[in-house]
Amino acid sequence: MAIWSRLREDVLVAFERDPAARSVLEILLCYPGLHALISHRFAHSLWRRGARLPARLVSSFSRFMTGIEIHPGADIGRRCFIDHGMGVVVGETTVIGNDVLIYQGVSLGGTSLTHGKRHPTIEDYVVVGLGSTVLGPVTIGRHSRVGAGSVVVDSVPAHATVVGVPGRIVKESGHHSVSGKPLLSLDHAALPDPLVRTITALTEQIESLQQEVAQLKGQPPAPQPPEPSGAAQSDLHLLKK
Repeated sequence: MAIWSRLREDVLVAFERDPAARSVLEILLCYPGLHALISHRFAHSLWRRGARLPARLVSSFSRFMTGIEIHPGADIGRRCFIDHGMGVVVGETTVIGNDVLIYQGVSLGGTSLTHGKRHPTIEDYVVVGLGSTVLGPVTIGRHSRVGAGSVVVDSVPAHATVVGVPGRIVKESGHHSVSGKPLLSLDHAALPDPLVRTITALTEQIESLQQEVAQLKGQPPAPQPPEPSGAAQSDLHLLKK
């Protein structure tokens, strides 16, 4: 019964997180993320029983069929949803919590050749945006978001948003629940760009200094530029850290 219960949860999660889902049959037949997770559960059970080679064979066959590579040693929680999935790589010592959303092209990789914990821990309700990379034994706190294309090499606290290369925290203590019910935001692309906003702040400061120099020289002042915005000043502070 546990198998059918998990499968039912997977189908319901697909309906919740993919507006393109139209029927149960479509999800069961056409969603490679679901196929990869089902195969992984079988491979993971073999791995835990010590049948390492059969587990790797199941994992390799699943990668060939779905384009998603999940090492059989990875520990994945309930209601994980891999959207599209092509190019997703999950390392051996990765731990993924419940209700995690992973987009295509995500790599949860290691940075060490030593044995032991060398891959990320992804806590509950995390969104890992498309094409992003999380490297090493870092922890992505619950309800956090990893922006598309980011490269995360340091741990991220809960309720945070991280973007960029390397990943920088641009938002903390985000609002991720409605009436006490956890809210999983899918908006992982409309994220602030700290680099662009910092360059804007620097440009505004240079223009302001040019105005002051012109006044000291007795030249007619040019139109006064606006003061750097609070958001830009905040991003400048983040980049200096």
